Amino acid sequence: MLAIVALPPALATDRAEPNGITSVKRLDVPTPRPPRLPRNFDGTGKYIVRDLGITVPFTWAGRDGDSQMVAGGPRYPIWFTNLIYRNSLYTLTYKWPGLDTHECSRIPGFNLNTLNQKLSTSRFVGREILQRKPQRQVNHWRVGVVVPQLPPGNHLRFPVALGDVYVDQHDPTTFWQVLQFGVQNLYDPELDEWLTMNTFAHTPGTVTLPAQCPPPS
Repeated sequence: MLAIVALPPALATDRAEPNGITSVKRLDVPTPRPPRLPRNFDGTGKYIVRDLGITVPFTWAGRDGDSQMVAGGPRYPIWFTNLIYRNSLYTLTYKWPGLDTHECSRIPGFNLNTLNQKLSTSRFVGREILQRKPQRQVNHWRVGVVVPQLPPGNHLRFPVALGDVYVDQHDPTTFWQVLQFGVQNLYDPELDEWLTMNTFAHTPGTVTLPAQCPPPS
């Protein structure tokens, strides 16, 4: 489990988070800028499916607004890629426990601006420290998609997709950790998956649409 501790500000309100994490939100400074994925970046890390006991290598790269995640590989128990490529969102899962179909899915009309518009609606949780080597001082944000969109009150709602995003305190375009939860993690019994970054450079990476995926229209 990743250890997370909150920074100790002079004025703060405590807020209990899932998994026993306590975050602290400072009252004496303005709310920082929300996360924003850059057009060009290149990073490496790990992809963690904790309930399956699986941790695999992970890369995340962006070039000219397109981006690609790759988790695992041919010799690992899971292997998939997600892409934002020429105004489409692609997902191709090569390997996953219990999965027999390996089709490439495409959702048109999705690009970097779409993602960043959603990230701009994130709610600020607090300033925290990721206790890894090296330690990372991060801002913790929560973003989600809930349907249907209804006013406050006693209404039936469904959390389609939720995410906890941890970005560098000095640069909201540097991503150090993401927890994904919801139907986008349908293959996982607990519906939650982590990605953690060891490196994140603001230089163009490599983005390649797999041959199995239909080309953008």
